[in-house]
Amino acid sequence: MRLLVRFMGFLFAAGTVVFLVGVGAVAGLIWHFSKDLPDYSQLQDYEPPVMTRVHAVDGSLLGEYAKERRLYLPIQAVPKLVINAFLAAEDKNFYEHGGIDYTGMARAGVLYLQNFGSNRRPQGASTITQQVAKNFLLTNEVSFSRKIKEALLAMRIEKTYSKDKILELYLNEIYLGLGAYGIAAASLVYFDKSVNELTVAEASYLAALPKMPATLHPVRNRDRAIERRNYVIDRLQENGWIKQADADKARKEPLVVTSRSNGAHTFAGEYFAEEVRRDIFERYGEKKLYEGGLSVRTTLDPKIQVMARKTMVAGLVNYDEQQGYRGAISKLDISGDWGVKLAEIKSLSDISPWRMAVVLETSDQSARIGFQPNRELGGAVSKQRETGLITVDGVRWARPTQGNFKGKTPTSVAQVLQPGDVIYADPLYSKEGQPVEGQYRLRQIPEVSGAMVVMDPWTGRVLAMVGGFSFDQSQFNRATQAYRQPGSSFKPIVYSAALDNGYTPSTVVLDAPIEIDQGQGAGVWRPENFDAGKYMGPMTLRNALRLSRNTVTVRLAQDIGMPLIGEYARRFGVYDELPNYLSYSLGAGETTAMRMVTAYSMLANGGRRVKPTLIDRIQDRYGHTIFKHDQRECRGCDAPGGWKNQPEPQLIDRREQVLDAMTAYQITELMEGVVQAGTATVVREVGKPIAGKTGTTNEAKDAWFVGFSPDVAVAIYMGYDKPRPLGRGNAATGGHLSAPIARDFFKLALADKPAVPFKVPAGIKLVRVVAKTGMRAGPGETGGTILEAFKPGTAPPDNYSVIGVADADGRGGVSPPQQAPDSGFFMRPGTGGLY
Repeated sequence: MRLLVRFMGFLFAAGTVVFLVGVGAVAGLIWHFSKDLPDYSQLQDYEPPVMTRVHAVDGSLLGEYAKERRLYLPIQAVPKLVINAFLAAEDKNFYEHGGIDYTGMARAGVLYLQNFGSNRRPQGASTITQQVAKNFLLTNEVSFSRKIKEALLAMRIEKTYSKDKILELYLNEIYLGLGAYGIAAASLVYFDKSVNELTVAEASYLAALPKMPATLHPVRNRDRAIERRNYVIDRLQENGWIKQADADKARKEPLVVTSRSNGAHTFAGEYFAEEVRRDIFERYGEKKLYEGGLSVRTTLDPKIQVMARKTMVAGLVNYDEQQGYRGAISKLDISGDWGVKLAEIKSLSDISPWRMAVVLETSDQSARIGFQPNRELGGAVSKQRETGLITVDGVRWARPTQGNFKGKTPTSVAQVLQPGDVIYADPLYSKEGQPVEGQYRLRQIPEVSGAMVVMDPWTGRVLAMVGGFSFDQSQFNRATQAYRQPGSSFKPIVYSAALDNGYTPSTVVLDAPIEIDQGQGAGVWRPENFDAGKYMGPMTLRNALRLSRNTVTVRLAQDIGMPLIGEYARRFGVYDELPNYLSYSLGAGETTAMRMVTAYSMLANGGRRVKPTLIDRIQDRYGHTIFKHDQRECRGCDAPGGWKNQPEPQLIDRREQVLDAMTAYQITELMEGVVQAGTATVVREVGKPIAGKTGTTNEAKDAWFVGFSPDVAVAIYMGYDKPRPLGRGNAATGGHLSAPIARDFFKLALADKPAVPFKVPAGIKLVRVVAKTGMRAGPGETGGTILEAFKPGTAPPDNYSVIGVADADGRGGVSPPQQAPDSGFFMRPGTGGLY
């Protein structure tokens, strides 16, 4: 007995020693792994990379920019269904344990021993807290040391942060495949929904993804994905978080995903979105753009954008089709499955309703075509094959072309199309504007390009932008990056400089041949009007601008001096520095459509400076405004306590006055004459007050129209990217090519707007004058007269001297006769200046 007691005492002592040694070993192990643990307190101030989202004025999504597609949701905004789905899949005891699930660890240990030596990856048994520790503070290394560190961190995190905070970090950080981080982004990427709209089946699928997102791909591994989704649904039901009826219904749902594009989400807004992206990059840098979670409210009006895109594309296509058909994009062997072969050819994705197709068979009356099939989310070609017919009506425009020679109008489809031709087609419409069932029209990508910018002239807000025919074809933004000669659309700047410095709309200048000695061996320059060899003698500034007379503009520029014109060009932002050559008064310098529409906006708004902007406001991830375009002060806008009969709020506008308001009205009236009876008469069809100017450069390489209504300004140019003539004669002018695009746009944009006249500024006097001569109309004289705008202190005199008559130093060039035949003017030789 005594021996037994002594033996038991020995065992107790030995056990105590072993226990103390074990405790010491464990303590030492904990100390060893704890001494270099990451600082978990950083989780408190964690700012994950969050995507920047760009919105149009109506709140619709324009674009998203991110390296990791993530939207951060506070736990309060996460639906209970989604939380339960992730708990069911990952850690059902999350709200009970202290960071470590000992039962799960034991189960994983047993499984590890069973699989030892099989090269299978050990089961992790990690709680959500452990996953937070690993994802935020550790690596993905598979080792016991990492698991120990993970467990230690998990326990410390549990003591420091609430369960909701830990779950919030997890749900926003976890990678869920297809480039989506966090549940908010994944919900959009997989289902194009917010988390609040997810069904039981959809939430369960997202909850199944964290452990193996690639393996559970919804297309490539659909069966396995559904199996894992249904497992989560079963766990939801077992835990009592959903009813059995809901579980049964969810299991039967097919796994249908809606792929969400990474590009612009507003139709036709690609060029605009890319310009905004560049702007943000320049302001804040790459990290802020792709990780800062900025919320950007742009100036884009989607309705106006669609109108601009529609009319600009129609203008480019109409011109291109008039040049003839250049042939198929490529040839394709249509034996076998033509759909798979056609799917391999790159097609433009942003020119809907145009679709790529291949010609399957042809006859005189029609051609059967097969459309390019879609690709599924996994990249596989859809098995669906869609066909249609192109009839003679669909190819009637397609005259063959070789060089400048265009053949006859086709009388059969077989003259144009052959089996294997890869083409574009879109629905054929009847004369009544209805699509003809099953019939399509042949299309071709235009070689010509161009740009359009639509602006609010009062604020500089860009409402729409078209940078070319297709962003998918070319990301070069011709609205902001293409420097082109504006031609005669620059003349209103010259005339504004004159009107702002003592000239009037009734000032008379000579339209006659002129020679300019350019000096330094550069030879003599003889500017000509568009109708070379034809001159109209003395004419008012109004008529000269209306008819776009080049020699008048050169004489006017010579009279007021190019340095003054250069100063006004700089004020309006058309050019940063204009050379002192008279040819630049005719728009020989290069500028952009954005600069031109901004300059005209200042004419439209009464001469106030506007700065073009694509962005109204930028907010950071916390909702704080860090940029606002409108810097005007609003006095009285803050009304604590509500309305108490105080004065109405006032907007204090401190913007620079770059042009006298009365001058701005005068030039606007002159440009309204261009639309009513000048080179842009096609725009008159709009039936609303429109002012504008056309422009055609040398050899007709660029065709312009820039103009405005009281509330909308637009600039349009058409030209080849590698400049070459657009044609000959009137058919290649701005009035023939670009003005019709403006007409169609204004018809759409102003369809529901009243015909508001341009506002007459205080001080302007409207005097009736003879339209031809600019002289004051006599009492009772109404025929051939107009109301002309004059500033205080000016009025139409009874007679004028004509600018451009040969003077002593010979700068006026040709000396005209004392009286120009049929002009109604008498000219006084002498200085050639203004009297």
